Amino acid sequence: MKLRDVTKKLNIIKISGNEDVAVNRICTDNRIASTGDCFVCIKGFVRDGHEFAESAVKNGASAVVVQDEKYFDELSLKYSERCFILTDDTRYALALLSDNLSEHPSGDLMLLGITGTKGKTTTSYMIKSIYDNAGVKTGLVGTMGNMIGGRLIRTERTTPEANVLQPLLREMVSENVKTCIMEASSQGLNLGRVACCEFGIGIFTNLSPDHIGENEHRDMDDYARAKAKLFKMCRKGLVNVDSPYATVMMEGARCEMFTYGIEESCDFRAVNVVLNNDSVEYDIVGKCPLTHINVPVPGRFTVYNSLAAAGACFLGGISMEKIAEGLSKVFVKGKAEIVPTGRDFTVMIDYAHNPDSFINIIGAARGFAKRVVFLFGCGGDRNRPRALMGKTAGEQADFTIITSDNPRSEDPESIVRDIEKGIIGTGKPYVCIVDRREAIEYAVKNALPGDVIILAGKGHETEQIFKDKTVHFDERIVVKEALEKFY
Repeated sequence: MKLRDVTKKLNIIKISGNEDVAVNRICTDNRIASTGDCFVCIKGFVRDGHEFAESAVKNGASAVVVQDEKYFDELSLKYSERCFILTDDTRYALALLSDNLSEHPSGDLMLLGITGTKGKTTTSYMIKSIYDNAGVKTGLVGTMGNMIGGRLIRTERTTPEANVLQPLLREMVSENVKTCIMEASSQGLNLGRVACCEFGIGIFTNLSPDHIGENEHRDMDDYARAKAKLFKMCRKGLVNVDSPYATVMMEGARCEMFTYGIEESCDFRAVNVVLNNDSVEYDIVGKCPLTHINVPVPGRFTVYNSLAAAGACFLGGISMEKIAEGLSKVFVKGKAEIVPTGRDFTVMIDYAHNPDSFINIIGAARGFAKRVVFLFGCGGDRNRPRALMGKTAGEQADFTIITSDNPRSEDPESIVRDIEKGIIGTGKPYVCIVDRREAIEYAVKNALPGDVIILAGKGHETEQIFKDKTVHFDERIVVKEALEKFY
C-alpha cells in the first residue's frame, strides 16, 4: 500500500519526501526496521522513540512519523530521499496507520471489548464458550494469549500495541473469524492501542485500585475515565450496575447502554442465586427470556462474570438456550481452577493478585472449606499495595503463606518483607517462604482434612520471572510433584 493511503485521515502538519513510497509494515522498534517499514516515534515512559528514528532510517525504514518538530527538521534535511511526516499525536497515528494498512479489520468483525479491573479474562472465555457452542468461529485478544479459533498465540500485553493488534484482527478475518472478544485494558484505552477499532459491544465489569501509581493512573477518577473511553467507541454498552463506577461509565457514553447486576434493578439480573462448592446457579431475568444458568466455577464473582457474558451475547444475537449451554461448559485455566489431589484437601489455582480479588477468591473457598490456606506473593516492578495485600490476606484467610510471584528486577526477599508489614497487625498465623516451590510443598505437606489451599497470583502462567532469568514454573506440576513426594 502507498504511504499516502496508509496516512489517510492523519493530521499531517508537515511532510517531506515521496508519499508514493510503498509501505508493508508499521513499526515502533528501530532494531527490526527495514525497507518498506513506516517507523512511528512513540514517546514512552522510559525512552522516547524519537531518539531511535535515525537508527530506523539507517536500517532501511522508508518513512518516519514524528510529533517533535526538531526531529522532523533535522532528519528530513539529512535524509531527503526518505519520507518524514510531522503530526500532533504519534500514538494515535500508530493506531490510524495500522488500521489503514490492515484495511479496518474490526469493521468486518463483531468486536466485543471488555474493560474493568477484574473479571476481563474470565468473562472473555465465557463469551468465547458461548459463541463456540453456537457454532460461531471466534477470536480472542487478552491476558492469557490471543486465539484464532482454537489456535493460541502467546502475547506480552493484555491489549497489544496497535501495529500488532490490527494485523492480528485482519488475520482473524482472513481465517473466517466472525466474532472477536478483546480485553481492553485501561492502558490500552488510554494510550490509543485500540483507537480506530469499531466495537459492536463494550462491557464494564468493575473497578478497584489495582493500577494507581507512577506510569499508570494518578487516582481512581483518572482510572475510571480511562475505562469509560470504551463506551465512546462501541454501538452498545453493558455495565455492571452494582459497581459504584457504573455512572461514570454511562455519563459520557455515545452508545445504547444496558446494565447487569444482582443487587440493583437492571436489564440483565441474577435472581435465586445459589453458590455451590464447585459452581454457581441462578435465574437471569430482564430484557431476555427467564433462563436458568449453571456455571462450573465457584464464587459470587462468577455470577457477575457470567451475567456480563450472557447479557453481551444476547445483545449480540445469541439465543438464551445457546448461552446457557455455553456457560455450562466453561473452563478457564488459572481461574478458580481445582487441581486434583486424590486427598481429603483441595488445591485451587487462581490469578488473584490484588486485595479485592483476594477477598473474592477466599470468600468463594470459604463456602466449602474447613480452613482456607492462602499462598501468594507480589510481582516486582508493579504498582501493587503490598502491605495492604498482606493485611487483606491475614484478615480473610485462616493461614497465610507469603512467597514470591514474579520478582522481576526486584529482590524477592525484600518484596516478601514489604507484604509481611501488612499481615503482622492482623494477629493471624502466617509463614514466609521466599522460594515459591518450597512454599507450595510446605502447604501440601502440612494440609489438614477439609483444607482449601489457594495458590494465588500466577493462575494460567507457566513461567516465573527473575532479574537474571525466566524459568518454567507450572503450579499444576509443582502440586503433582509435592503430592508424590509427601503422600
